[in-house]
Amino acid sequence: MTLKSHQAMHAVEVDVDCQFIEDKSDPEQDRYLFAYTVTIRNSGTAPAKLLTRHWLITDSNNKIQEVRGDGVIGQQPRLKPGEEHHYSSAAMVETPVATMRGSYGMVDDEGVEFDAPINQFVLSIPRTLH
Repeated sequence: MTLKSHQAMHAVEVDVDCQFIEDKSDPEQDRYLFAYTVTIRNSGTAPAKLLTRHWLITDSNNKIQEVRGDGVIGQQPRLKPGEEHHYSSAAMVETPVATMRGSYGMVDDEGVEFDAPINQFVLSIPRTLH
């Protein structure tokens, strides 16, 4: 199978919507909580199961938190072509602006593993970035 046909089979899109959680944050203690909701969409032609997650969270001081683990919030969803999975989680950082990026480790029904990239997105308290 060619690389191009694998790419068509293994197309997983990830969208993230995030918000600052003011009542659970404490700026005086350098604690900023951001909630995020992730939509994982299988836009490929083969079913795929999410096995692992890998996040890199970088704050404005260039401090990096690396998060690795099985599944997402205790789940390893299997998505048929066209299906979506949604979940919500949160991240605590030490600055009012940070970024997150990463990938999900996926596997298709034939046992072929591939990564679904999560493009970088910004965590920012309101009125911090223009």
